[in-house]
Amino acid sequence: MSASHTASTSDPGAPRGLRVLLYSDDSTTRDKVRLAVGRRPARDVSIEAWHEVATGEMALRDAENGSFDLLILDGEAAKVGGMGLARQMKNEIYDCPPILVLTGRPQDSWLAAWSQADLAVPQPLDPLALATGVCELVRRQRQHAPA
Repeated sequence: MSASHTASTSDPGAPRGLRVLLYSDDSTTRDKVRLAVGRRPARDVSIEAWHEVATGEMALRDAENGSFDLLILDGEAAKVGGMGLARQMKNEIYDCPPILVLTGRPQDSWLAAWSQADLAVPQPLDPLALATGVCELVRRQRQHAPA
């Protein structure tokens, strides 16, 4: 391990890496999201781990049992759409992490609001909008976290 890597990970002021649950039944969509956000979407935001799931049941189970900092749900997923899943998670999971939903089109923002998602990004995915959305949710969460 390099000295610079050691210094950056031991810096108490440095934000810890985030754990992100990514739900979509489409592996291409999951790949696009991971590539758009990357490992470090901003200087103060880094992704430690991506946890990908392909079914709504797995997403719900893992969100309930995991310690994720952010949930990204595909609103266009087959069988169990991410917007209905977001609403269920917000109502059933105590201290639910922030949720970003991927909508089919910009006009679906009203449906994203119904889902109680914290933020919506329309498809086709704009990498800058997605990375900016992830950073915005993480920063909001940090501001509201107990000191």
